[in-house]
Amino acid sequence: MQGLRALAVLLVLVYHLEPELLPGGYVGVDVFFVISGFLITSLLLREATEHGRVSLSRFYVRRVRRLLPAATLVLLVTGAVSLVVLPVTRLGDTAAQLLASALWVENLYLADQALDYLAAESPPSPVQHFWSLSVEEQFYLVWPLLFLGWALCRRRWRAGTGALTLVLAAVFAGSLTCSALMTASGDAGAYFWPVTRAWELAAGGLLAVLMARRALPERLRLPLGWLGLGAIVASALLYDSATPFPGYTALLPVLGSAAVIAAERPSGPAVSVPLSTRPARFFGDISYSLYLWHWPVIIVALELLDRDTLGPLGIVAAGGLSILLAWATKVCVEDPVARHGLVRTGRTALVMALSGIVMVALVAAVAWSRVDRVASVEFDPTVHVGPEALEDRATSSELPYPSPIDAEDDVPRTYDDDCQAGFDDADPSQWCEYGPDDATATVVITGDSHSLQWFPALEELAEERGWRLVVLSKSACAFTDVLVGRDGEPYDECLEWNRAAVDEILEIEPDLLFTSSSVKGRPYGIGDGGGDETRRVMAEGMAELWRDVTESGVPVLAVRDTPRVSTEVLECLAANTDDPTACDRPAAEALETDDPQELAVEEVEEAQIVDLTDRFCVEDTCAVVIGNVLVYRDSHHITETYARLLADDLGERMDQALSRTSHDPLP
Repeated sequence: MQGLRALAVLLVLVYHLEPELLPGGYVGVDVFFVISGFLITSLLLREATEHGRVSLSRFYVRRVRRLLPAATLVLLVTGAVSLVVLPVTRLGDTAAQLLASALWVENLYLADQALDYLAAESPPSPVQHFWSLSVEEQFYLVWPLLFLGWALCRRRWRAGTGALTLVLAAVFAGSLTCSALMTASGDAGAYFWPVTRAWELAAGGLLAVLMARRALPERLRLPLGWLGLGAIVASALLYDSATPFPGYTALLPVLGSAAVIAAERPSGPAVSVPLSTRPARFFGDISYSLYLWHWPVIIVALELLDRDTLGPLGIVAAGGLSILLAWATKVCVEDPVARHGLVRTGRTALVMALSGIVMVALVAAVAWSRVDRVASVEFDPTVHVGPEALEDRATSSELPYPSPIDAEDDVPRTYDDDCQAGFDDADPSQWCEYGPDDATATVVITGDSHSLQWFPALEELAEERGWRLVVLSKSACAFTDVLVGRDGEPYDECLEWNRAAVDEILEIEPDLLFTSSSVKGRPYGIGDGGGDETRRVMAEGMAELWRDVTESGVPVLAVRDTPRVSTEVLECLAANTDDPTACDRPAAEALETDDPQELAVEEVEEAQIVDLTDRFCVEDTCAVVIGNVLVYRDSHHITETYARLLADDLGERMDQALSRTSHDPLP
C-alpha cells in the first residue's frame, strides 16, 4: 500500500510543479481516495465483524490522531508565511480558505467559487489543496454510520456482507451517475462536490468487502496488478486540463488503483519492482505530509519569484524543500503523536480539534485585520473625478484613490439581482427590468459580462432621460449566431440562448438594442488565435442576429470592447500605491485583439458602434487609475464606479451614433 501511496503523491507533486511534464497527474488524488476508502472500510468491517458493533468515538479519535497534527501545523505555518509574502489583495481570500480548511469544508468553498463568474480570475490560494482532505473528512462523517447500521442488522437479523455489499454498491452507482451527469453538464463545482467524489472512496470500500469474502486467485495477481498500474500511469499521461473530470473518465485511475490493491500479496505487492523499493516505501511513508506541504511551497515560491512557472531550478528547489518538510513533519510530528498515544480519548481529540480551529482562526483574523487596515478612501466627487481628468491629459495624481481590495466588489448591482444567466442556462425569458412604467424609451442590454459592465452608465442615463432598461445577459456568451467555445468545449447553451433572446427582444419591442462582447470570444473548432478568420466568423454571426433585430425597426448600438490590462492588476496596485502608473499597459498590448463588432456594423445598416477607447488610453498608454478612480476590477472588466462616471461620455456618443441611422437619438 505504501508504494501505491508513493505513486499517488508523486503524480500530484510532479503535476503541480510542472503540468506539462505530467498533464494528468491530478489523478493521484483519485488514487488516494481509493486507498482511503479501502483502508477505512477494512478497519470498520473488521471492527463490526469481531466486536459486533462500531465505536464512533474510537474511529474519530484515530482520525484526529492521524490527520490533525500535521494538517494544523501546515495551516498555521502557511498562514503566517502568507502574511509576509502574499499581497494584501490576496489575504482576504487566503484567510477565508485557511478557516474553511481547518473546518474541513474547503471543497465546498472552492465549489462555490467555481460557480462564481466574478471569481474567475482569482489566483490560487496556498491551501486550496485541502479540498481533497475535506472530501475525505465529509466521507468519514457518513461512512461509519453505514457500518454502525449494518452491525445492528447483523446482530438482530444476521445480515451478511451481501446486504452490506448492495448498500455500498448503491452508493457507488448513485455517486458515479451524479458525477458523470454533473461533469457532462459543465457544472464548474462538480470537481469539488462530495457527491461527485464519494463513488471513488466507495470503490475502495467495495473492494475491501469483496476481498474480505474471497481473495484474488494467485494466477491473476501479477497481470491484474500491472494492468492497474498501467491504467493509472496512462491516465496521468493522457489526461489533461481539458479532460472532463471527475465523470466517467475517472473510472480509469479509480479501477486501476483498485486492481493494484486487489493484486497485493500478504508478503508484498504483485507489482513488486516499482512499488516495493526503498524509495517507494520512503515516499509512501511521507505521502500525507508531502501532500500537505508541496502546494504551499509552490505558491510561495511563485510569489517570491514573481513568475507564473518555476523553471528547472525552481522545480528542483520547491520539490526538494517539500520533501524535506514532509520528512521532518513525519519524524517530528506524525510519528511522536502516534507512538506516544497523545490523543487517546474522545475528549482529548475534541480539544485538539477545537484548539487547531481556534489557532488557525486567529491567523486568519490577523490576515483580515491587515486587509481592513488598507481601508478604501471614501468616494469624493471633487477628488475622484475619473474621466474628467483626461481633459487635462492626466490619468492619476498624488491624491488618494480607492483601495484595490474593494475593486473586486465594485460591480454593477445587476449581479446582486441575479440578472446574468449562468453557463448552463439556455432560457432568456427571465430577464431583469429597471426604470419607470411610463418610460420615454426602452433599451435592452444583451451580450456577455462586457455588455453588463456598462449598466451603471446606462442606469445614470436612464434616470436622467426616463428610460426603461431590460437586461438580457449571459456569462461568457457573446451575442452572435455562432457556436463558441468555453474551456475547450462547445458552448451549446450560449447559441441556444442567443437565438431565443432574439425572440424575447422582438417581443419586448425596445427602442434600442445595446450590446458589447469580449474580444476573446472564439468560434468553437477554429482555434484560440485572434486571426482574421476568427474575427470574420464571429462578426458574421453577430451581424446575423443584429439583422434579425434591425429588420423589425430596432436599431443596434454596440460598444467596442474595453482595453485589457495585466491579470495581476490589483496585486500590482497594492504593491505600487505611490505610483499606480507602474501598472499601466501599452495601448498596443491592451488593444492587440481586433473587435469583430467593428466588422459586424459594416454588414448591418441600422447598427452603429461606439468607441470609448480614448476614455481609457492616453498617449499610447492605457491607465489603470484615472482621475483617482480605479478603472479595472480585473484584467478585462471595468469597475462600477468608473463606468458610472462615463455616463455623460457614453450618452453623448450614443446620440452621435444614432444620428447616423434613420432613427433619432433616444429622448
